[in-house]
Amino acid sequence: MLPRFVGRLGVADAVTIANASVGFLAVVVAFADVRLAARLVLLAAIADGLDGILARRYGGTPVGPYLDSLADVSSFAVAPAVLAFVVVTDGLGVDLEMLSLELLLTGGVCALFVAMAVARLGMYTAYDTADDYTEGIQTTLAATILGAAILAGVADPWLVLGVTAAFCYLMVSRIRYPDLLARDALIMGVVHALAILVPNVAGRTFPYALLTLGLAYMFLSPRLYWAREPSPSGVYGNA
Repeated sequence: MLPRFVGRLGVADAVTIANASVGFLAVVVAFADVRLAARLVLLAAIADGLDGILARRYGGTPVGPYLDSLADVSSFAVAPAVLAFVVVTDGLGVDLEMLSLELLLTGGVCALFVAMAVARLGMYTAYDTADDYTEGIQTTLAATILGAAILAGVADPWLVLGVTAAFCYLMVSRIRYPDLLARDALIMGVVHALAILVPNVAGRTFPYALLTLGLAYMFLSPRLYWAREPSPSGVYGNA
């Protein structure tokens, strides 16, 4: 007897499910090679955009939005939180076998990041119905900024911890983030792919470029950028 999902899931759903697996791999790898784990998180963000393209091209399924949010918990809630935890504890020289204030603080902030990301993903699925913007920073973008920062070598432990804490609020804020125009989404997608494929070329140019673009969108887009047409690429999605 075939599994019940055979014939009910589409191509986009298969990419979404693969995205969740990539997030798990990032968690597994993070404690051995945090830079490779950061590249996997960025790869998951590419997959998150790809499933949107495939859903529009070939049609979605009723289960698609639910699978998307579930996959995002793995790739853009748990995985980036683990990345931040590893960078901070390594940077501060925290002994993971001994309870300390630094360990509790880092673990608490990263756990809160997961909680707020899950809350945002659930609220997005239930309440965000606008076609041209979303409320609160996208979990995909938060994960992308953390991953790009690690690949760029911007890994001061207190800075990473502070940024992770800031995302805890930004993900559930009422700040409106507009969808990217198609041309801008394409630029972001190309830089994103190059940051994964050749992160060390020319003094880590592409991770720095991705980090700069991500931060520019995070800080400037709510007031200075409003798309008049939806992006077909799905870069960063809305969740």
